[in-house]
Amino acid sequence: MSDFLLHSPAPDAAFHRPFVRVAVVMRREHIDNRWQPWRWVLADIVPHEDGFGALPRLLLKDEREERWLHPGFTVELFADDAEGYYLNVTTQQPCFWVVWRMEEEAALADEPIAVPQIVTLSYHAAGRWLDAQENVEQVPAGPQVVQWLQAFVDEHHVLEAKRRQRPQSFKTLQDRFGNPARVSTDKDFLGPRRG
Repeated sequence: MSDFLLHSPAPDAAFHRPFVRVAVVMRREHIDNRWQPWRWVLADIVPHEDGFGALPRLLLKDEREERWLHPGFTVELFADDAEGYYLNVTTQQPCFWVVWRMEEEAALADEPIAVPQIVTLSYHAAGRWLDAQENVEQVPAGPQVVQWLQAFVDEHHVLEAKRRQRPQSFKTLQDRFGNPARVSTDKDFLGPRRG
């Protein structure tokens, strides 16, 4: 397996942000379930190679599984998402996330196949897609990619200073209608004495 070719921005480059080109391998695996005999899962992220071409292709097919290669994804790093990369790189296992959808690819297969849409290293981006009910899966990022991502985080991420939270006793009291409330210990406010 070859290494990822990690790109840094150059003044005259087409991309003005760091990026890496990858290919996604999706696996259709047989499961023992009478309602759904097959399921799609993310199998791997590999370095993109020019020999892969531009179209998805079937790598393996037997009675237990199929593997499809989807080449040509560019994973860019954006300075305004440095916190998302920081959250990824500081986990026990930093990873790539892939958003994929089932699509009809009549030219490629007789049945719908899982087609990757986006690949990212941002924890925030993955969270937004999960919130949108998308299929999002992850695979571990190798040490080379993690070091590259860490260097980007070191350059662009600034930890926000924790702000001191005001004690609850300084909050203004409000009644159930949102109007300022008054608390008093004067006997006049206690109501009539019973007795």
